[in-house]
Amino acid sequence: MKTYSFQVVLEKDKWPDEPDEKAVWRAYIPALEHKGAASWGYTQREALKNLQDAVELLVEYLLEQGEEIDFESLLANEEENLSESRSQIQVSDVPLIAVIV
Repeated sequence: MKTYSFQVVLEKDKWPDEPDEKAVWRAYIPALEHKGAASWGYTQREALKNLQDAVELLVEYLLEQGEEIDFESLLANEEENLSESRSQIQVSDVPLIAVIV
């Protein structure tokens, strides 16, 4: 078994014309978002739980398909993506999602 740890971005999300009370929480992993590592919830906890479930399935699928998870390029892409929108998001200093497969 191997453990994969990912940094998670968690942000409030709503349509511009909606009141703040209608906002939901969006959680995603910048390095894997293009593969589907994103989810949402009505609370931060729900968004993170939904993301955990999605990422577990995604990593298992990628490994079953023989895709290697290239952490060097993922980390470079993650830093680039985060620096572009850092003012609008909260990013943990430590990984929030760990997947064991």
